[in-house]
Amino acid sequence: MVATPIGNLSDISPRAIEVLGSVDLIAAEDTRRTIKLLNYFEIKTQLVSYHKFNENNRGENILRQIIDDDIDVAIVSDAGTPGISDPGSVLVNLARENNIEVIGIPGASAVATALSISGFEINSFAFMGFVPRKNKEKSDFFGIINESAIETFVLFESPNRIVDCLEAIEKFMPDCRVLVCNDLSKIHEKSIRGNISEVLEIVNADEKSSLGEYTMVVQKPEAKDVVQIDESSVSIEALLVDAMVKKNCTLKEALEIVATNNKDIKKNDAYKASLKLKNLL
Repeated sequence: MVATPIGNLSDISPRAIEVLGSVDLIAAEDTRRTIKLLNYFEIKTQLVSYHKFNENNRGENILRQIIDDDIDVAIVSDAGTPGISDPGSVLVNLARENNIEVIGIPGASAVATALSISGFEINSFAFMGFVPRKNKEKSDFFGIINESAIETFVLFESPNRIVDCLEAIEKFMPDCRVLVCNDLSKIHEKSIRGNISEVLEIVNADEKSSLGEYTMVVQKPEAKDVVQIDESSVSIEALLVDAMVKKNCTLKEALEIVATNNKDIKKNDAYKASLKLKNLL
């Protein structure tokens, strides 16, 4: 598994160049992009495509070549470390199941790079990949983040969806801070840090925001900044509204949540409160 530059070609390691030049076959996410890297370093190794649409069948074929022909294979993605929101894990799993040695050749990683320049305190973090596109999946996605004990998350996003992504973050995590990195390690690299509303405004106003790839570090408010609700001192109506906002659900769904999570509240009282709230909305 060979890490390749995420932008600046100088970031490739001598070891990665040596491995790519010595293996018998390179399985590349996009051969058109990888050939440019190989040509730059005058590497003549045979290339074969290995991407998310063919990784199951192609993985089996490559595995058979490794076993039958006793060859060494390198896997590369378009940029960075393969297997992280990129193809690679299927073939690695096949190799390990067949007792074939798997070696990682470390190098550039957009995740680690963004975290290192965020300035956020990072005792732990979670990499969440790309934000889902469908509303229900998106709601569930941010629900997992909000309910997690982990405070810092790393996300990827494409340039044509960056504004939509930031708007979703603002909707589901209005008090968070973010670092938005664009074109890491490239000549026009830039990063913006601030609360989500500030960053969204800046990106929205940038005419070039639809260019380049994005890596984001999202940090939830510290525990001391979060207002805890004493559910015993608030009305059932308030609990219903709170559930609707936090879970992005309907009043009917909120009724179920409140009734399930608050055993001291009678179902009949919760139902009456929902009717009262419905008349107010």
